[in-house]
Amino acid sequence: MTPSRRNLLVSGLVAAGALGAGAFVAVNLYRSRDEILGKARFVDLHGNPRALTEWLGKVVVANFWATWCAPCLEEIPLLMATRRKLAAKSIEIVGIAIDQVDKVKAFAAKLQIDYPVLVADAGALDLVRSLGNQSAGLPFTVFVDRAGRPARTKLGLLRQPELDSILAGLTGS
Repeated sequence: MTPSRRNLLVSGLVAAGALGAGAFVAVNLYRSRDEILGKARFVDLHGNPRALTEWLGKVVVANFWATWCAPCLEEIPLLMATRRKLAAKSIEIVGIAIDQVDKVKAFAAKLQIDYPVLVADAGALDLVRSLGNQSAGLPFTVFVDRAGRPARTKLGLLRQPELDSILAGLTGS
């Protein structure tokens, strides 16, 4: 075997190994995100324990927000309208407030939020970081497919065209 052919063979083997390692890391990254999201626990506004796994079989728009976050509050009417418009397509909007239960309960009543509102403790900041939001900024939305896997994320304010596009991709319509 000539030296140039041997170098080419070694380079090919190194490239194949790197590709395999990258695929392994990517699969395990998404598997760990699935597991993290599936194990995350919250409480509803009545203090009952809840989990996003309750909505398996539906596309879930899990919107992390807080009562003190102005862009978060701007999204709420958009999310309510989207839920009403797309309910027949098995899409659920779930608000996950990173705040105090009493504040969230009063705020949800004032705004008449008509989708499920859950409350997370300060540990939710670690959760959003593990889902790719390293700055832990709000609002942060995780789009979960029908199998319960995080399919897309969005940091910052959602707008109607972007929300419609993402949901069309997840529902095939």
